[in-house]
Amino acid sequence: MEIPSSFRYTPDHEWLEPLGEDLYRMGITEYAQDQLGDVVFIETGAAGRIVDAGAVVAEVESTKSVGEIYAPTRLEVVAVNEAIKDRPELVNQEPYGAGWLFEARLLDPLPDSILDAEGYRLLID
Repeated sequence: MEIPSSFRYTPDHEWLEPLGEDLYRMGITEYAQDQLGDVVFIETGAAGRIVDAGAVVAEVESTKSVGEIYAPTRLEVVAVNEAIKDRPELVNQEPYGAGWLFEARLLDPLPDSILDAEGYRLLID
């Protein structure tokens, strides 16, 4: 199972790819999409909104269930992946690439619960 070493991970199976100072691209891990099954709908909301730590920032609906994506810290959504609205299967096909959900500017530091690739691998093994 792929776990990019430059990314950070939440215990809820979300990934954060650093893009620059306090700017991250976020999505769900290969493990998470595998557990969800075929993704059929994604709700990311609009760019420009502020989301508090622990609040739902997106929802991923699959043939098996609905998964909520939580903000790991207070953040501002600065961009959403418009491609996944018409092609939600991208989350299954390319969870670390074209299947990203949104980009966010972190307004508070990441919590200590955020894992590196090795820590995430230990979590899912």
